[in-house]
Amino acid sequence: MSKSSMRHPPIMHDPHGPIASARRIAAMIERYIYLIRGSWVRIVELVYWPLLQMLMWGFMQLYLAQTSSLFAQAGGLLIGAVLLWDILFRAQIGFSICFLEEMWARNLGQLLLSPLRANEFLVALSVMSLIRLAIGLVPVIVLAYYMFDFNLFGFGMALGAFFANLVLTSWSLALCSSGIIMRYGLGAEEFAWSLAFIMLPLCCVYYPVATLPDWLQPVALALPPTHVFEGMRGLVLDGIFDSAAMWRALSLNAVFLVVGYGAFRFFLRSTRVNGSLLTQGE
Repeated sequence: MSKSSMRHPPIMHDPHGPIASARRIAAMIERYIYLIRGSWVRIVELVYWPLLQMLMWGFMQLYLAQTSSLFAQAGGLLIGAVLLWDILFRAQIGFSICFLEEMWARNLGQLLLSPLRANEFLVALSVMSLIRLAIGLVPVIVLAYYMFDFNLFGFGMALGAFFANLVLTSWSLALCSSGIIMRYGLGAEEFAWSLAFIMLPLCCVYYPVATLPDWLQPVALALPPTHVFEGMRGLVLDGIFDSAAMWRALSLNAVFLVVGYGAFRFFLRSTRVNGSLLTQGE
């Protein structure tokens, strides 16, 4: 051993410490970034559907503005709803797709048998959902400004509350769908695509809660996104930001996240007990 190495012994990091944990998370994020960078098809797919949605509802907004006084006065009501819904849906899909990448590659069992912890895996998936969301939605937001004169960032500080609540809801849904797919195999893959759409009629994305039957309104108000879309309409139509509604959404999201995380851990434990972690398939 050289004198220099004796004077400066190598730094040994605790494999269970925060530094080692951060490195494993960063390695997983880097893996998924390489997957995106290595395929232009993946990049196009991230932008294609949000762009198509924005164009369709943007032109519908222009038409309705010519025939309805409400839409003439409240420009961007539909486009705002579409872009906020895409935040929820794209964040959920971004999480789920990265999880499915491991299922498709039959790599999930090897990952969870490695030093990577399940919680670190979930953190990496959450970060990637934000990265994929930014890649897909930022160009669409810019085009919405230039094509339809709608500036999502014009919501100001309210946009931060809208964004945070929608992303938290998306993660809770992604945790549930990923757990189901992990337990029951790729035959349950449809949950990754459809779970958010089950909530769509009840979240009141395009219409106020008052539109629903009286018996269904409490169900809608128990969903965090409902308060976000109600808050968006109040901001666009009346210029009033209901901060209390955002706190209610945040409280509901805390419950949803606990349930989602509990469901994922339950399905992970069930998968290990049944011995199907290494034999994932249809």
